[in-house]
Amino acid sequence: MSGNNTLRNGSRRAFLQLSAAATAAMAFRIATEASLAAEERNVFHPGAVVIDANENPLGPCDAARKAIVDMAPQGGRYSYWLKEEFVKTFTEMEGLKPEYVHVFPGSSEPLHFSVLAFTSPSRSYVTADPGYEAGMRAANVSGARVVKTPLTKTYAHDIKAMLAAAPDAGLFYVCTPNNPTGTTTPHSAVEQLLAAKPKGSVVLVDEAYIHFSNGVSTFDLVKADQDLIVLRTFSKIYGMAGIRCGMAIGRPDLLDKLDTYNAGSAMPITAVAAATASLKHERLVSERKQLNAAIRQKTFDWLTRQGYAYVPSETNFFMVDAKRPAKEVIDAMAKRNVYIGRPWPIWPTHVRITVGTQPEMETFQTAFDAVMKNPKAVSFARPADSRRIYADGLMLPRVSS
Repeated sequence: MSGNNTLRNGSRRAFLQLSAAATAAMAFRIATEASLAAEERNVFHPGAVVIDANENPLGPCDAARKAIVDMAPQGGRYSYWLKEEFVKTFTEMEGLKPEYVHVFPGSSEPLHFSVLAFTSPSRSYVTADPGYEAGMRAANVSGARVVKTPLTKTYAHDIKAMLAAAPDAGLFYVCTPNNPTGTTTPHSAVEQLLAAKPKGSVVLVDEAYIHFSNGVSTFDLVKADQDLIVLRTFSKIYGMAGIRCGMAIGRPDLLDKLDTYNAGSAMPITAVAAATASLKHERLVSERKQLNAAIRQKTFDWLTRQGYAYVPSETNFFMVDAKRPAKEVIDAMAKRNVYIGRPWPIWPTHVRITVGTQPEMETFQTAFDAVMKNPKAVSFARPADSRRIYADGLMLPRVSS
């Protein structure tokens, strides 16, 4: 009798845990870069320059577009095997095992599912500040304490501070390159985090923007079976933000925990076909990385000549210090039909700019210069003690060492 009671109690406990997980999954709306950007903007007017959501204005490459068109007639079928082909292509390129990769419509879902799986009221969510906000919103659903630690002087994640601030951590989120600063955290820092983290906690490394940078991927740590999940997406350098394809890469036992919150819906077959074609394009990443870097550097050169301070990003976006309330600058730019990115509370005078095409960035320069030099367009109010002198003379935000 006691054995049966134990079985029934165990089954009941498992059922309640699954029910709680299902309830949590239904209780929140997944935040994406698109939805977060939309909270700060109105409807775009014709001819608008839209550089507010880290999108790639080039869109999918020609091979991906052709794959979408060719696949469209088969849209009446789920075609699950296409996902298997995609995973096979990716894992062979990266030297990974297929069971170490789960495919999602973008990387937002596995980010949120990771937070729900590994945080709770007794297990904190730890992130950088400023940092990408989506995980913090998911932590509010799981009931986890959100721990935000300032970046280092080089705008990397402060691993020592993250560890010290959360001995109860369930999940450490490391976005590298970081959104919104576009700066990288060294591979060695992630290694240090894994070596010193609390037992049972997991490190989530978001590599959404890694292709734009010279950063080193943490796939080797996945291959070493570390307590690590890596996120990848085709939304950025591959130009597929509106098509939706991404991955979570990690040990199978860690990825299986995400499936508790995943309904297991079929992937859009056009997205899978486009992603597979993009992977097979040998020069796509290098060509787009070079083009983005050239346009970004021209913009940086202009900002320097005009005396505007910015964070030295390695990605397709960067932060500029307007030295006045960011919201006023964003609104003033919108009146000139140029839409720029949202502010972060810790840096109240900074705005985030997406790198667009060269003509778009020239339009941005004209509008930004006009707004900055027009005292009637924005307030000149500046929070006290919000700056420090950087080595090259630029005025940059005060951060921790």
